[in-house]
Amino acid sequence: MKGLLKKSIMYMLVSLFLLTAVLPHEALAAPANTLGLKAESAILVDADTGRILYQYKQDAPLHPASMTKMMTEYLLFEAIKENKISWDQETSISDFVYQISQNRALSNVPLRKDQKYTVRELYESMAIYSANGSTIALAELIAGSETNFVKMMNEKGAEMGLTDFKFVNSTGLNNEDLLGQHPEGTDGNEENVMSAKATATLAYHLLKDYPEVLNTSSIPVKKFREGTTDEIQMDNWNWMIPGTMYGVYDYPGVDGLKTGSTDLGGNSFTATAKKNDMRIIAVIMKTSSKLERFAETKRLLDYAFNNFEKKELFPAGYSIEGNSTLPVVKGKEKNVGVVTRDPFTMIIKKGEEDQFEPSYDLDPAVLKDGSLTAPLEKDQVMGSIALTYKGEEDYGYLTEAIRIMNEPVIVTASEVKKANWLVLLFRAIGEFFSGLLKSNK
Repeated sequence: MKGLLKKSIMYMLVSLFLLTAVLPHEALAAPANTLGLKAESAILVDADTGRILYQYKQDAPLHPASMTKMMTEYLLFEAIKENKISWDQETSISDFVYQISQNRALSNVPLRKDQKYTVRELYESMAIYSANGSTIALAELIAGSETNFVKMMNEKGAEMGLTDFKFVNSTGLNNEDLLGQHPEGTDGNEENVMSAKATATLAYHLLKDYPEVLNTSSIPVKKFREGTTDEIQMDNWNWMIPGTMYGVYDYPGVDGLKTGSTDLGGNSFTATAKKNDMRIIAVIMKTSSKLERFAETKRLLDYAFNNFEKKELFPAGYSIEGNSTLPVVKGKEKNVGVVTRDPFTMIIKKGEEDQFEPSYDLDPAVLKDGSLTAPLEKDQVMGSIALTYKGEEDYGYLTEAIRIMNEPVIVTASEVKKANWLVLLFRAIGEFFSGLLKSNK
């Protein structure tokens, strides 16, 4: 009965939302963006390459709320990868974490001081149910204190190339909710700051480096400490995941990533969805309601999947027409072919595959004075292909480092052995007389 009542209330709220959605929207009236999104800012990104497909006020510093937990997740996965902690490791709960976890006005699972919890239990309650007490418990386990953990968060953000950001706690709560025990060096009423672009960049790195995050973020519902007196049902706050109990905004292909909601930050959402071999990251920040953030995310995802496609721009073995070789000095051959090492695919607007102009971005460490030096091995990396977009809407990439990292790699098409001293001697003599003849003309 409780489930039916909850679902009935939910559908009533949805009906009310859909009714008011067609009325004038005074708080965010007619935002000047091409998609007309009812949000303070937004961004849409190719999750494979980091290329931006759409953006609106993407650099505005806003409050991400619980989307902050994506950084906590990243540092957790990193700590496990480096064998600093393990999934089955048990940890006790501090007095501070206990106090926070008992506040059911916040998103929480109740934790006991006389119990130990595994890292996996705490992580799942954070990733699925956005449990704040569990998040702080993980921060304390990894860094010794939330203060130290916040330092790690800001350092990692800078390492990722985030701009317009500042972390003051591990959860995304306002520091006022932390019972006067907010991290040292932060103010009592501060809240984390991230732009939509910074949030998408964080999501990009999380998915690239630890794609297993989707195994948990895609779980629609799970019971915490099932079979015990502490059992609690954790309904995923991401209502776009197919199979959630609300079923309001089910969207095929959505399997993450993190919602956020505070009084200061409004309602935000970082979504990721995969369809037709395309994985998209969509960030919507500061809508007026929980439902509206999903409605606006749906519009972003629909725009992506209806207007873009994944295309192979270059096959393996491709070379730029008219520039298929590079000069080689001290080699048995005077030139060597350069080709792409792998096929290169990217999400592009439909019909725009001819709007990308390739050019070589050669590694200055291997190309000296315009030439390569023998000996050279086959498949030796020479650099990459830079792509210049000639279309109308060029939003670039999340960061320059991500752009460079995703350029198609070019390699030598064959081996070039070093010529012996006699060949080099006669070649030098020939070049000397050739130059002499030219100078006498």
